[in-house]
Amino acid sequence: MPGLGASSEIFEFLNFKQDLKLIPLSWIPPKNGESIEEYAIRMCRLVKHEKPSILGVSFGGILIQEMSRHLSFDKVIIVSSVKSNKELPLTMFIAKQTKAYQLLPVQWINNLESLALFVFGDLMKKRITLYKKYLSVRDPQYLSWAINELINWKRSKALSNVIHIHGDNDNIFPSKNLKNAEIISGANHAMILIESNWFNENIPLILADKYIFKNKL
Repeated sequence: MPGLGASSEIFEFLNFKQDLKLIPLSWIPPKNGESIEEYAIRMCRLVKHEKPSILGVSFGGILIQEMSRHLSFDKVIIVSSVKSNKELPLTMFIAKQTKAYQLLPVQWINNLESLALFVFGDLMKKRITLYKKYLSVRDPQYLSWAINELINWKRSKALSNVIHIHGDNDNIFPSKNLKNAEIISGANHAMILIESNWFNENIPLILADKYIFKNKL
């Protein structure tokens, strides 16, 4: 599951040599007043395989955790994401109090660079043209909904079965706020793109319970 505003093309560099089938999910339009918990139930209907593993990036990582409450997954893997609202950065807590986040989707419709910086971090500042294709979900209703559900996520206690992969240079969700995450040195918020070799090598090991975690999960 891709991140906020992103298409499934962010997974284009994943190429597992093992007998693994990668099935990308895409964002569907949210209904008026729909919570992420309700949205997750609708997304679960798109999963057709029995007890698959699921991977979600950033806001997509938050969504799949809500999906895991309704479907049985072999592994729940989040990348560049958070496991509870306690891991959100201080800036998002401030945005929640001031309601300033409600203005962001309107700005992003005409300012792709600002959206890219929020979704992927500082790396995108110099590569905005190259990565335009990754930010194809720009419907204002969806963006407003997604930002609201991110900032106001209700989960205060992390699920015990989540495998968390995170970069130590992530400037959207700083690693200092996290607990029980596998921290990858030098990786940033766009690690699903930039560190694809790491994922190609290690995701099969994680799925086969052969990966040696440096941090206890």
